[in-house]
Amino acid sequence: MTQPQIRVLLADDHAAIRAGLRLMLEQAADIAVVGEAADGAIAIRQAAALRPDVVLMDIRMPGTDGITATRAITATGAADVLILTTFDIDEYLFDALRAGAAGFLLKSVEPAALVDAVRRVAVGDGVLAPEVTRRLLVVFAAAEPTPAPPRPHPSLDSLTARERDVLAALGRGLSNADLAATFAITEATAKTHVSRVLAKLSCTSRVQAAILAKEAGIA
Repeated sequence: MTQPQIRVLLADDHAAIRAGLRLMLEQAADIAVVGEAADGAIAIRQAAALRPDVVLMDIRMPGTDGITATRAITATGAADVLILTTFDIDEYLFDALRAGAAGFLLKSVEPAALVDAVRRVAVGDGVLAPEVTRRLLVVFAAAEPTPAPPRPHPSLDSLTARERDVLAALGRGLSNADLAATFAITEATAKTHVSRVLAKLSCTSRVQAAILAKEAGIA
């Protein structure tokens, strides 16, 4: 049986970069680039029309920028978005995650790591560049120099006991494979649990859910 291909949309204003990314990704038999966009507005339209699994999104583009496009795409559930940018700037990182991006990588990423990241995002995992992960953790720690009271989320009460456990695990950064091992379930079941948690909490990515779990004091 032929393995389903991961459908990818490339959004970058430089044609040479898009060509390089296409060449890099299509070396993998399970990945197909189904479209390209030179700015955020085109990316939004292409995502709606093509329904890719993953959008590789640059941030700085003419017209509609990548953050705005990410917010629009994830809000409709058209695709998961993996940010791929040259700019290692905290403001971009946090804005991208707030907009619903499932991952944030730098364009210096090695080809094998990029392919792996696309695969991981396609199955519902989150991905952060090693260069920014530590800074994200430092910011979380520094933001609360003294213990802060948990911030209750109005939808937490809608979660089942298992879903609360899954949310807590997301807050600890567990992947779907980790969830499956932790709860003795299949990865497909783990993905279903994550999808239900995201839907109930109105989160567009597992990174957003992890942040909510931290703020609610259950991670």
